Amino acid sequence: MENAITTEYDYSKENRGVFFLIDSKSFYASVENVERGFNPLKSDLVVMSEQANTNGGLVLAASPTAKKDLGISNVMRQRDLPDVHGLFIAHPRMNNYIAENLKINNIYRQYTDDINLLPYSIDESILDVTHSWRLFGKTPEEVAFKIQKQVRAETGVYLTVGIGDTPVLAKIALDIEAKHTRNLTGIWHYEDVPTKLWPITKLDDVWSIGSRTAHKLEVMGIHSMYDLAHQDPYQFRAKMGLVGEQLFALSWGIDRTDMTEVVVPKSKSYSNSQVLPRDYKRKEEIEIVVREMADQVATRIRAHKKQTCLVSLFIGYSFAESERQGSHGFRKQQRIDPTNDTRKLMAIMVALFEKHWHGEVIRNIGIDYGSLIEDTGVQLDLFEKPEKSIKSNKIDQVVDEIRKRFGTTALMRAMSKEKGGTAINRASLVGGHNGGNSYE
Repeated sequence: MENAITTEYDYSKENRGVFFLIDSKSFYASVENVERGFNPLKSDLVVMSEQANTNGGLVLAASPTAKKDLGISNVMRQRDLPDVHGLFIAHPRMNNYIAENLKINNIYRQYTDDINLLPYSIDESILDVTHSWRLFGKTPEEVAFKIQKQVRAETGVYLTVGIGDTPVLAKIALDIEAKHTRNLTGIWHYEDVPTKLWPITKLDDVWSIGSRTAHKLEVMGIHSMYDLAHQDPYQFRAKMGLVGEQLFALSWGIDRTDMTEVVVPKSKSYSNSQVLPRDYKRKEEIEIVVREMADQVATRIRAHKKQTCLVSLFIGYSFAESERQGSHGFRKQQRIDPTNDTRKLMAIMVALFEKHWHGEVIRNIGIDYGSLIEDTGVQLDLFEKPEKSIKSNKIDQVVDEIRKRFGTTALMRAMSKEKGGTAINRASLVGGHNGGNSYE
């Protein structure tokens, strides 16, 4: 191992807080279990996607016993599920999960304020209780137990809690320790780093280290978190760039994240992408989907009072087509005059598609509207009568209002009823699964 050095870290110069990284255990499966009166930790239940684009369905979540006793894992296909009596298959209901997530986070707000609560994902949240935990218990562990008990009583969901001096230590405590203890909690301090973090040799078990990075580290002679912590930080950064600096900090449990800091994105865009339910070969069918998606994203930017000056189209080939072409597809951009007019945007996106598509079989489509500006009114076109632009704008406003009041499917374009259209089916999806409105 090159460039290894013996080093110590002076933690007295680092902030030491009390952070909870809380995970709702097997969240989707737990919500479905509770609704059916089952114990989330003892039932055999899986939540199975039922969309055509998953070729028979994928496991989105499985209860702990289904994982342990039946060997079921997430993203396992339906055809690979064991044929056993008592295995319950539930279809996803994303709106239910969102509602339960909001309910659980509202419980967390009883233990800290909004600025120190960060919902990390649909089933994980970070709580900074540095200045509040003493109001609720004698130790952080006692407070964590109270939160677990309250959430269990009010929602039926079990929680796993990682407790750490920094957010990253709390996250690693959650992943490495808490998920394997009887009380579903783990606590890591700076002082625990040499005994708990450094012995880890499966590097991609550690949060933020992916399999590619782990392989790269192995090639460099770094086979454990101890090896990583004892690199020369300056030479390591020279080799790995900013990632090297972040990895070195990780190996010592250092995390200077300020959860109260509001980050304003430099440039926002609105986009939508989808995996088609089958391979699409016919130009007419592909263009229906392109128009539908152009319409959907146009609705979104109008809802946010924006106009786009830059449109992007992604076309992803089918697996077999990718093999033939030696390419996964293409992505093209085009600068345009500011607009949020659905009619114009549909025409622009179809023209962009026709310019670059040469008959390939496709399976993925993505559309993005960027370089956004404030919507200050209808941009008149020199080559179009003002009355036509104004009429088109009024039509968009009426359509938006009807969909807002009565739902997306209250007013759909006729093309969506034709073969190839996906908008009607997708209108009821959230995150690609049942239970939501893709136009929001």
